[in-house]
Amino acid sequence: MKINPQDFIVKEGHAVDLKKRPTKITPFCKSKPEYLAALQVNVLELEKLQDLLYASNSHSLLLIFQAMDAAGKDSAIKHVMSGVNPQGCQVYSFKHPSAEDLEHDFLWRTTRALPERGRIGIFNRSYYEEVLIVRVHPEIFRAENIPDGLVHKKDVWEDRYRSILNLEEHLHRNGTRILKFFLHLSKEEQRKRFLKRLDTPEKNWKISRDDLSERKYWKDYMKAYEACLTATSTKHAPWFVVPADHKDDARLIISRAVVDALKDLKMSYPKQDAARKSELSAIRKTLAK
Repeated sequence: MKINPQDFIVKEGHAVDLKKRPTKITPFCKSKPEYLAALQVNVLELEKLQDLLYASNSHSLLLIFQAMDAAGKDSAIKHVMSGVNPQGCQVYSFKHPSAEDLEHDFLWRTTRALPERGRIGIFNRSYYEEVLIVRVHPEIFRAENIPDGLVHKKDVWEDRYRSILNLEEHLHRNGTRILKFFLHLSKEEQRKRFLKRLDTPEKNWKISRDDLSERKYWKDYMKAYEACLTATSTKHAPWFVVPADHKDDARLIISRAVVDALKDLKMSYPKQDAARKSELSAIRKTLAK
């Protein structure tokens, strides 16, 4: 079984048509045990690479997850990052902006949460909400207290894409590698998952009337995603359109993409110079007494 995350990447400059992108694929594994074994291989590899990332302290990794409700963002993060040391990982879930958030530019609240060197940062939703849900619901945009002359600009979304691209390019130049995952879920599979949440008492809290209301805007969201993915997938901060109707396959693709990205950094443990080796030798002698 070979998984190539590049099969799901959005190439820079290529227009995205989500109708032509699958929400499900032929399963990578023939059974649940085979899937669990395959995921464990990636998880163990990621565990070692994260330790190396932390020790080398030269890069950071930012993983961004965007999707429609019930696409499996939470569970993907939980399973893919199951072997990661919590000390080297930080997860942020961005909900509706607070009053304080609204007093700043749209990148402010997420910029404050960027990962430090040596760490993996995970954004469960992100600044991309500002060109997705805000685009679908203009009333949210109007509530951001932006000057009228800017709100009504014809190229307002292109301006925001440019701000995002500038930020991501800046982060790349300073050692932060960025992977962005759009979990591509079908509307029918979302319906089934919503019903399952209703049928499972311990999952009732995960669904509300608002979730149902948002389904009415499905086509608008798909258009917003297509425009966003087309405008903001770059070589140094690519988008992956991950088929999400089968959660197992989505987790395997994501975990492999993360492992490959960390390997590409060609990290190494800090080298010991003569002074450091002398210090270690002295420590050894002291402990041996």
